[in-house]
Amino acid sequence: MRQAMLDAEVEDDVYGGDLTVLKLQDIAAKLLGREAALFVPSETMEDLICALNHCSQFGSEMILGDECYMNIYQQDGCATLARIHSRTVTT
Repeated sequence: MRQAMLDAEVEDDVYGGDLTVLKLQDIAAKLLGREAALFVPSETMEDLICALNHCSQFGSEMILGDECYMNIYQQDGCATLARIHSRTVTT
């Protein structure tokens, strides 16, 4: 695996130049029947992107179940980085 990583052709993906990431995103989009896909390296980043997509204005509120993963583990990131307030409801 280390050798494969060493031999991989990689570029700076900030500008969409990494062919490996572009290929992975294309495969994911086709598998999911979507126009495009975006690779993110962690579920935390994915959840924050989703929250920002739904709560597009600073100061927005999201409703979370009291046993929800985002409520337990990711509430601080949403509040700090996205300025999204959360309201907890009993589930």
